[in-house]
Amino acid sequence: MQDTTKIVFRTHAVQRMFQRKINEQDVRHILIKGETIEEYSDDVPYPSRLILGWIGDRAIHIVAADNKEENEIIVITVYEPDSNKWSNDYKRRIL
Repeated sequence: MQDTTKIVFRTHAVQRMFQRKINEQDVRHILIKGETIEEYSDDVPYPSRLILGWIGDRAIHIVAADNKEENEIIVITVYEPDSNKWSNDYKRRIL
């Protein structure tokens, strides 16, 4: 993410952030420092990805779409991954 990249928060993401006590600074930090663990290149209207980041010892997943034409990242949702559905490092889904 570049300094000039615009971040757009979908209403759903803002609602989930509020419910889960995750602030905008936390999301920005994860977008910069986090690790893309899944890519959804066929998503429309823009390809999206699942990003893993950490706030202290709290794992956070962000689903974000990349609108490269407008130089913006669209935050779709933000959540704490369920330890029953994810590996211990929260990088792989448990089937």
